[in-house]
Amino acid sequence: MTPSFSLLRSLRRRVAAAAAAFLLAPGLALPQSGSAARGGDFIVAVVNQELVTNNDVQQRLARIEQDAARNGARLPPREQLRQQVLDALIDDRAQLSHARNIGLRIDEAEIDRAVGNVAAQNQLSLPQLRERLRNQGIDFARFRNNVRDELMLSRLREREVQARIRVSDADIQKFLNELRGEAAGAAEYNIAQVLVAVPEGATPQQDAERRARAEDVLARAKAGTAFAELVRDYSDGPNKDQGGQLGMRSADRLPDLFVQAVSDLKAGELVSQPVRSGAGYHVLKLIERKDSRGLAITQTRSRHILLRVSPQLTQQTALRRLADYKRQVESGQAGFAQLAREFSEDGSASQGGDLGWANPGQFVPEFEQVLNQLAVGKLSEPFMSRFGAHLVQLTERREAQLDARQQRELATNALREQKFDSAYAEWAREIRNQAYIEMREAPQ
Repeated sequence: MTPSFSLLRSLRRRVAAAAAAFLLAPGLALPQSGSAARGGDFIVAVVNQELVTNNDVQQRLARIEQDAARNGARLPPREQLRQQVLDALIDDRAQLSHARNIGLRIDEAEIDRAVGNVAAQNQLSLPQLRERLRNQGIDFARFRNNVRDELMLSRLREREVQARIRVSDADIQKFLNELRGEAAGAAEYNIAQVLVAVPEGATPQQDAERRARAEDVLARAKAGTAFAELVRDYSDGPNKDQGGQLGMRSADRLPDLFVQAVSDLKAGELVSQPVRSGAGYHVLKLIERKDSRGLAITQTRSRHILLRVSPQLTQQTALRRLADYKRQVESGQAGFAQLAREFSEDGSASQGGDLGWANPGQFVPEFEQVLNQLAVGKLSEPFMSRFGAHLVQLTERREAQLDARQQRELATNALREQKFDSAYAEWAREIRNQAYIEMREAPQ
C-alpha cells in the first residue's frame, strides 16, 4: 500500500507481487499444481494443458476443514464442499492456462525475490529454506514453479479484471453528489433574521403588505443599515437582544428553507429576497458558517503488518502470529515499525508499514471498518481481508478538503472497488467457459 489516490490498485499490484511469499508450516505439503499423478494419486480433471489431481483436492479440502475446526465454523456437507474445492481448482487452472496462452511471463529475478522473501519471512537463509522444503518432501524446483504460477495468476487477475471495470462520468457525479449531501448535512450555520409575521388566515392584501414591509427591510439592510437595528425595529421573531441571531446550529437543526436560502452565501451576505414560511416573511443574513465550502472528508493515517495467507500459512496461524506481534508492541518488547519491516508482506514494509494519509473508500470495506473504530494510537485485533491477515495501528486522523481533481479520483477509486468482485466473477466464468475441461473418474 502507498499513500496515493490509486491505493487500491497499488495494493493489488503489491499483493500480487507478494503472492508467492509463502510461510512454511511444518507438515503441510505444497499442492502439486500441474504435476503428473504418482503413487496413489490420480488425475481428476484436465483443464486445457493443466492437471488437477486428487491430491490437490484432498490437500485443499483438509486445510479448509482444519481451519473450520479451529475457528468453530460450519461447513457444507463434505461432498458439496469437495465439489466447491474442485471447481475453485478448475478455475485456477483455466486462468493459469489463459495466462500462458496470452504470453504472460514472470521473470526469474522476480521469482528469486519472492523466494528470498519466503526465506526472510521465516528467518531462514536460502540454504536453510531448501533444507526445510526437503524435510517436508517438497522439491525446490517444483516449489519455484508454484511460486511462478501464483505470481502469474495474481498479475493476470489484476490486469484483466481491472480492465473490465468501467466508471462513467454519471457514476462519479452521483457518488460525489451523495458525498456532498452528507457534507452539507454536517455544516453549521449562524443565521440572523428579521421576521415579518403574517397572521394566520391573512387576506391577500394583508399578505402583500407584510411582503412589502419585508422587502423594505431587506433594501435597508443592503443599503447599509445595521442588521441588529432592523431586528430591533421591525422583527416579530425571537432573539431580538442577540440581533436576531439563531446561534450556531447544524443544518439538520434549521428549517430546510433557511439552509437552502443561505447555502450559496458567504458570511456577512444577505438573501436576495425574503423567504416565505408559514410564520411569515424572513429577511436572512448569514453571520457565520463552518464547513469546507467543498468536499470535506476525514482522512486517516495508519500503518499495518500484512501476512498473506497461503497453503503454507493458514488463516489461524497468521492471526496467531499477528496477536503475538501485538503483544510485543504493547509490552514494549518491539516497535511496530520494526516488526513491519521484518515481517509484513506488503509494499509498505520498508516504510515501517506506514500507509500514509488515506481518504474514505481507499481501503477495502473490511479494512476500513476496523480503522474507523480505532482511537488514535490504538492497535486493532488481528483480522482478515481479501488480501490476508492484518494488524493495524491508527496513528493520526484529520479533516481535509479535496480539490475537484482529488474528488473525482476519490470517487473513481471507491466505485472501482465496489465493482471489483462482480467484475472478477464474470471474468472467471468467461475464462472457464473458454477452457477445455475433461473430468476423469477415479481408477477402479
